Amino acid sequence: MALDYTQARQRMVQEQLLERGLHDPLVLDAMRQVPRHLFVEEHLRDRAYEDHPLPIGEDQTISQPYMIAHMAAVLKLAPGEQVLEVGTGSGYLTAILAEQGAEVYSVEIIPSLASRARQTLHELGYGNVEVHVGDGSLGWQAHAPFDAVVIGAAAPGLPRPLLDQLRMGGRLVVPMGEEDLQSLVCIWKEPGGIHEEYCGECRFVKLRGEHGWESA
Repeated sequence: MALDYTQARQRMVQEQLLERGLHDPLVLDAMRQVPRHLFVEEHLRDRAYEDHPLPIGEDQTISQPYMIAHMAAVLKLAPGEQVLEVGTGSGYLTAILAEQGAEVYSVEIIPSLASRARQTLHELGYGNVEVHVGDGSLGWQAHAPFDAVVIGAAAPGLPRPLLDQLRMGGRLVVPMGEEDLQSLVCIWKEPGGIHEEYCGECRFVKLRGEHGWESA
């Protein structure tokens, strides 16, 4: 019997998000709407709504649903805001941000992943998304400044170009720390400097690029 993906999404939201205390209505609505199973390979689709990451090829993963929702909730997006996403990956977080009405500029260093994500997002009708192949740790200067920046890979420190491309009053979310365990760090850019808040432990693949763990 084929899995009912709509019911699987509802169950995911109830059991993995609401019961863990995540209550942001925009994020919850996006998680209910975006078909996560279309962002993984066909043989993994029946596992798409389970409570863990899944491989997407090229030694990369699609993050656990809760982590995606948590990162999106920390950003506190408003419709129409301009967001830089570093590490498109499968394109699932891209879709969650776009579903909330953000204008999303996403940079992916692996061409095959960028191409697949771009196709999936196009097929789902997300016209408020641009996917670019390049070194995401350098940002996307042509579209700066951004209201928010989200980095979907673990960084050894805060990539300076991304902070420079964040508008004053904007916020940035990045996993930072050791190679095998990081903290999700939420940063606000303020006139007096930056304000940091730690939003829990996490594990992400390494950020590649000039300001990442691994060179491009």
